[in-house]
Amino acid sequence: QVQLVESGGGLVQAGGSLRLSCVASGNIFNVNDMGWYRQAPGKQRELVATVTRDGRIDYADSVKGRFTISRDNTKNTVYLQMNSLKPEDTAVYYCNGELGSLSGDILRYLEVWGQGTLVTVSS
Repeated sequence: QVQLVESGGGLVQAGGSLRLSCVASGNIFNVNDMGWYRQAPGKQRELVATVTRDGRIDYADSVKGRFTISRDNTKNTVYLQMNSLKPEDTAVYYCNGELGSLSGDILRYLEVWGQGTLVTVSS
């Protein structure tokens, strides 16, 4: 069994910063793409940022220049540094990853979602 566990959400004033972390755990062989998505009340889930295993990064236009995604492959962890937060950044933030799990001599890749962490930005 493999899973992703997020941490770091909370309440912050506009203009402030938060850092989210997401750790992959379980019977993991390796981790491919990882990313952060968010879902605001009444809206669909949207991509925030993604990072491939070899470090290629993509951001949503709405967060470019304010958010930074990074990963530590030795710790199977992805981070999201969020600066200059705005009230419209308020959402539940979800970690997503493609996790490779070895069972005997069979390697399977699973798309896994974390449980989500709430970020609230007050004006």
